[in-house]
Amino acid sequence: MSETRRAYLGLGSNEGDRLAHLQFAVDGLGAASGISVSSASPVYATEPVGGPPQAEYLNAVVAIDTALSPRELLAVAKRLEAEAGRVVGERFGPRPLDVDVLIVEGERVDEPDLVVPHPRLLERHFVLAPLADLDPARASRPSEGWRGVRRLEVALALPATQ
Repeated sequence: MSETRRAYLGLGSNEGDRLAHLQFAVDGLGAASGISVSSASPVYATEPVGGPPQAEYLNAVVAIDTALSPRELLAVAKRLEAEAGRVVGERFGPRPLDVDVLIVEGERVDEPDLVVPHPRLLERHFVLAPLADLDPARASRPSEGWRGVRRLEVALALPATQ
């Protein structure tokens, strides 16, 4: 393993108990070897982007400290999605849990199934709004606010297992 660095992961859910799925992801990240969850953004309600008609999403971003590679983080993300009941299906379709590797400090990856920093990061208000809460320098908040994004008075708990 390499040295520990900061990474940001995007979380989303629009099926089932959405808040519980987000908390499951935070807890699962905290329980994963080589990951320490540093902070979690407030939860945001957002309209779906693309795909079929579907329910509103809940989204958040977590900051982690890790020595895992982006590829290893992707493996953890996919495992958590599967454990939450996600079945690979329609692109941009509804899902109980989505975990995206957004940024890994000092890392750039451009592979067919993994691009870091996330290629659509700057287009997605549902990621930029919670990222701005954790690291304002990475996502400066626009004066007019974020389109289609509503901050909720809901916080995710940091894992007790760390």
